Amino acid sequence: MKPLKTCLYAVLAGACISLGGTAFLSLDNKVLGAFFFVIGLFTICTFGFNLFTGKVCYAIGAGPSYIVTLVIIWIGNLLGCLIIALIESLTRIGPALTERAVTMANTKLADNGLSLFILAFFCNVCIYIAVDGFKNNPHELGKYLSLVFGVMVFILCGFEHSVADMYYFSIAHAWSAKTLLYVIIITLGNAVGGLVIPVFKLVAEKNG
Repeated sequence: MKPLKTCLYAVLAGACISLGGTAFLSLDNKVLGAFFFVIGLFTICTFGFNLFTGKVCYAIGAGPSYIVTLVIIWIGNLLGCLIIALIESLTRIGPALTERAVTMANTKLADNGLSLFILAFFCNVCIYIAVDGFKNNPHELGKYLSLVFGVMVFILCGFEHSVADMYYFSIAHAWSAKTLLYVIIITLGNAVGGLVIPVFKLVAEKNG
C-alpha cells in the first residue's frame, strides 16, 4: 500500500475509533457503551482501514519496512482522532463529551507507566482475538462475536487502547508532554500484547 493511502486509511481508522469513543462517552451504562464502541473496529475491519493496534499484531516476519508503515499508521490514527475531537468540540454535544473525557483523562494521567504498559498489553491481547477472529473465523457469526467480545472485554476491564486514548485526550483537551509520553508507553504495551499470541503460535507450529 502506498504511503499516502496508508496514511489516509489510518486517518479514517482513527476517526472510526473516535466515533466508538463518542458512543461510549455518550452512554451512562458502561456495558452498552462498550457494546456500541464496537462500531469503530467493526467499520475498520469491514472496510480494511489501518488501525495501529490491529496492524501491529501482524508484525512478525513482516520486515523492517513494516515498522515505517506502523509509524505512518500511528500518526494517521492520531490525526483522525484530533479531527473528530475538534469537530465535535464545535457542536452542542462537545461540552458534555469533554466533561466525561476529562475524568477519564485525569485517571489515566494519575496512573504510572508500568500500570499503563500492563493494561495496554492486555488490551491488545483482546484486540488480536477480535481482529484475527474476524479475519479467520470460518463461521460468519463467529467473526462478529470476535469483534464484540474482544472490544467489550478490553473496555469493561479498563485496559488501555492507544488510539482510543488519543481520542479521549483530544476531546478532553488534555494534551501535554506527559500525555504524549503516556500514549507512547501505551502504544508500546499494545505492540507487545498484540504479538504475544502470534509469537506463541509460531513457536508451537515450529515445534509441533
